[in-house]
Amino acid sequence: MAFDLVQYFAEQIHIQKPELLNQYQSSERKAHLAEINTLSLAKLITLWRKDENKLYQEIQSQEQLYIIDVARHLTTSDQNHSTLEKAEFEHTITEVLSLQLAELKQLDDTGHYGIKGLRELITGQVEHLSGQAADWIWSTSELIELKGSKPIPEEELSLEETMKEFNQMVHQSNIIEHHEQVTEVEKTVVPTWAKILEPVVALAILWILYSAATQMFA
Repeated sequence: MAFDLVQYFAEQIHIQKPELLNQYQSSERKAHLAEINTLSLAKLITLWRKDENKLYQEIQSQEQLYIIDVARHLTTSDQNHSTLEKAEFEHTITEVLSLQLAELKQLDDTGHYGIKGLRELITGQVEHLSGQAADWIWSTSELIELKGSKPIPEEELSLEETMKEFNQMVHQSNIIEHHEQVTEVEKTVVPTWAKILEPVVALAILWILYSAATQMFA
């Protein structure tokens, strides 16, 4: 498994770029930066796949015009559903792209990765990115293989809703049980007319037996 650049870049953004989106609350700022960090890295993966030689050269040269062009393309994409204003989004992703390319160059210089080593490092980030962001990020970066990878959280029921469902279940169960009991009683109840005819039937049986006995001993 390749070294996790997602977390590494996130830490470097926190250390090197504390001014980015600092007008937002901590949790909101963290969420926006996580999206942009993910989007930027995902775009680097697709750029590498399209032309690894060109991107490797851009990593070495750190050409600002190239970075601005990529950032603008991501900002103006129809697939970009970031809630940030366009201007602050473009500024932020330009800064993040610059940082990522600078860090990749430093890793290459110190680790002597070369184009083959960076290929494994960059393309190996797909497994680290999987499930980390909403689909618009994968559509915007064109890393569409990761669409649908983010788990959809199950809706949490409140205690009140849970108890309501439980009470409904118990109530329904009681209705069914009562219905079954009534049905069983109805099956076993002897009709009133049967009770009235019981003595008559008994007398008829006795009369038949008496007649038979009289004829036998006549």
